[in-house]
Amino acid sequence: MRAIVYSETGTSSVLRLVERPEPVAGPGEVVVRVIRAGVNPTDWKFRSGIAAIDDEVSPGQDGAGTVEAVGPGVDNLAVGDRVWLAMAQHGRPYGTAVELTAQPANHVAPLPDTASFDLGAALGVPFITAHRLLTSGTVERLAPGALAGQTVLVAGGAGAVGNAAIQLARWAGAAVVTTVSSPEKAALASAAGAQHVVNYREGDPAAAILAVAPEGVDLVAEVAPAANALLDLAVTRVHGTVAIYANNGGNELVLPIRETYSKNLRFQFTILYTLAEPLLQAAIQDITAALTDNALGAGEEAGLPLHHFDLSKTADAHDAVEGGAVGKVLLDLA
Repeated sequence: MRAIVYSETGTSSVLRLVERPEPVAGPGEVVVRVIRAGVNPTDWKFRSGIAAIDDEVSPGQDGAGTVEAVGPGVDNLAVGDRVWLAMAQHGRPYGTAVELTAQPANHVAPLPDTASFDLGAALGVPFITAHRLLTSGTVERLAPGALAGQTVLVAGGAGAVGNAAIQLARWAGAAVVTTVSSPEKAALASAAGAQHVVNYREGDPAAAILAVAPEGVDLVAEVAPAANALLDLAVTRVHGTVAIYANNGGNELVLPIRETYSKNLRFQFTILYTLAEPLLQAAIQDITAALTDNALGAGEEAGLPLHHFDLSKTADAHDAVEGGAVGKVLLDLA
């Protein structure tokens, strides 16, 4: 099979297209023929050296395809099933930048016939992250009506996680406000389903948000806590939650203590690589339910432009993500 691998960390030039033996499904595993693979910021960050490697690595946490083989003890998936993958390269040397990947069956979920492989490959890291953010407040699971009566503020609504948070929050019944930096990104956030879009570079963002939620928003999905700390403090209601998943705009978060604790705020920090397995499974199950409800989308019409690269151009795909491509970068393997 064809595979993209690297044996040393560095720039995207360390990525190589090679031939490798086809994997075999072990107990509790399935082999998936990858049709689309998603590329995330963690892929280029790991490749560049944020984490040491001991052996050959094939990048890619996200993907979609069909089940090629089923190992002993797997009874919920069958050969030929359409599926999407979650955390494929976490704790394993080979991810989704390969034609065939062996994965634990509980990290492989059904992909309804109504959902494209593009959408399946766009789920994974962004949507699982968004799920954890949205369940950091008053609810533990997402479903239609779970967030009814709540207002969610999504910082950076045109980003991949922002897009996912908007789509999942709307499916769960929340009112969604989002902040963006340009009219073009505002259009994408609106396409994702945000009812209220605030350009934080214009006017008074706090006033615009509070005009929508006078008592404050219930939850903030925050991508830039260092830059947005005071804004979040101003617009989050008493007993609200600020859920943080990235460090865009700075590595140190400084808060005024008295003003913060006077609101009884909760701060939830999120990274998938130490996420407890029950939380990961809850996300996979709820995202699959939203797929079944036809509540999720990918592409310009869903506020998530798609950028396709052939597997042989994986280095270019990594460079595009590192360069800040708006939308979702995908690898084509079929």
